[in-house]
Amino acid sequence: MDNSKIHIYFVPGLAASPKIFEYLQLSKDKFELHYLEWLLPLSEKESIEDYAKRMADLVTDENPVLVGVSFGGIMVQEMSKHLKTKKVIIISSVKSLNEFPKRLKFIQKTKAYKLFPTKVITNIEDFSTFAFGDFAEKRVKLYKEYLSVRDSNYLNWAIYNVLNWRQHKPSDNVIHIHGADDHIFPIKHIKDCITIEKGTHVMILNKAKSISKIITDSF
Repeated sequence: MDNSKIHIYFVPGLAASPKIFEYLQLSKDKFELHYLEWLLPLSEKESIEDYAKRMADLVTDENPVLVGVSFGGIMVQEMSKHLKTKKVIIISSVKSLNEFPKRLKFIQKTKAYKLFPTKVITNIEDFSTFAFGDFAEKRVKLYKEYLSVRDSNYLNWAIYNVLNWRQHKPSDNVIHIHGADDHIFPIKHIKDCITIEKGTHVMILNKAKSISKIITDSF
């Protein structure tokens, strides 16, 4: 353990592996980087609060920085309620339910997400389209590499907890990095963020240089 460095813990997006962070360029002299994998829920009824506590238990350094993408951004905010953090940085995510677009609110209200057959997923492209929406066909092969969690219990749990997150007021000490062209969480609903022009919901892959600079400059 090197206490002279800033310890950053990364949480990927829904069903994604930590490999999505591979293009970030952060100084190894300044930062110690830790990548968290998604845990399987104890049951589909495990609360997001209890799940976040289990994720927080994986953080072994004091005063850490938490960085999360999309659902990972929601998760690091929940984890921060169990930890004393230096900073919480969310990317392509939301700070409260007030930043959800009407489309996702409608899906939540009508429970249309229950119609998605997670138990019979045989094709990750199908899930990619459902989860991210702005996947282009020519990019499917690339994204298949990053979506690694295929467990149906996890998928049911995660989709439910994205749509039913009940945080009404943004947490303190949160830095929000968001893409101007994010079609999952459109920027018109987002307040108090650092905007990346032409950034999509998956800009962690193709805008990593800009994101790296924002993270570095925040210290």
